[in-house]
Amino acid sequence: MNLSSKRSGFTIIEILVVVSIIGLLSAVVLVGLTSFRQRGRDARRVADLRQVQNALELYYAKNGEYPSAANWGELTSALIGDQIGVSQIPDDPLSDDTITYFYATTNQNYALGAELEAEESTLLEDSYNPEEGAALSSYEGDLDVSSCGEEKLYCVSF
Repeated sequence: MNLSSKRSGFTIIEILVVVSIIGLLSAVVLVGLTSFRQRGRDARRVADLRQVQNALELYYAKNGEYPSAANWGELTSALIGDQIGVSQIPDDPLSDDTITYFYATTNQNYALGAELEAEESTLLEDSYNPEEGAALSSYEGDLDVSSCGEEKLYCVSF
């Protein structure tokens, strides 16, 4: 009778190698997903601006002018409080307030803006880009209309 029994199983080295490979692969996947998340949030920002455009047009139809608001918070209050059927204005998809929405108006025209996350976003190709010599000084609000389409600032205007 043979007293030595053969043990079956993995050695500690084999387990460490497998765990390190899995960790490396998961890190690569998570880094790759970051750009997809950024682009998804940027697309949401553009859709949010289009939604606010619709609310602004409802406001204009009722009041004959766009709301005078110095920032996004005042715009939100004006659109919700005017009883035009708007109960909510979208906020930025990130909750840490690093990215914000912007608004500027002349009471007969407006510009909305959002800072995009992705470094080189193709969305900027569709952004409002003011022409040279446009009367930009007449806009009032927290959006610098002259920088629309640059520095990751996506804008829509009417």
